[in-house]
Amino acid sequence: MQLRRSKNKMIAGVCAGIAEYFKLDPTIVRVAYVLVSIFSAAFPGILIYIILWVVIPPAE
Repeated sequence: MQLRRSKNKMIAGVCAGIAEYFKLDPTIVRVAYVLVSIFSAAFPGILIYIILWVVIPPAE
């Protein structure tokens, strides 16, 4: 199974694609991503999300 953005998307499908790859609930991945982005000064969440949006191919 290859990592791809999901069609089950809120913005770009990055978190949902990661959730599908690891067989997790997309809501859990989204909440974890937001919490890590907010509480970690060393984790530039928006920049990482945009990079993943460009790098991860879309769902077929």
